[in-house]
Amino acid sequence: QGQLVESGGGLVQPGGSLRLSCVASGRNFSGGIMVWYRQAPGKRRELIAAIDSAGTASLESSVEGGLNLSRVNAKDTVTMFLDMTNLKPDDTAVYYCHTKDLVREYWGQGTQVTVAS
Repeated sequence: QGQLVESGGGLVQPGGSLRLSCVASGRNFSGGIMVWYRQAPGKRRELIAAIDSAGTASLESSVEGGLNLSRVNAKDTVTMFLDMTNLKPDDTAVYYCHTKDLVREYWGQGTQVTVAS
């Protein structure tokens, strides 16, 4: 049974950086598109970045600061990284990773990112 587990969130000052990780395991996710979403308090969940199996990334321009997305396909796991720089208070949110296969969708539990001085 597949699962996604995010990590790397925390409290960071404005202008700081964070690296979020998402480990997908339990099924063969290597051929699928993996996606980062985030949900800020009182707002809808929004897609911020996606990466396909070849490592081609698509980033949403609405995100404050800078983003870099990468993934590593291993035998039994896929790890996706989201590097965020120059973070702003508006980047405060719970960040989720997502993927799907022919059977169902998969979501991680989320990791909290708080940008505050």
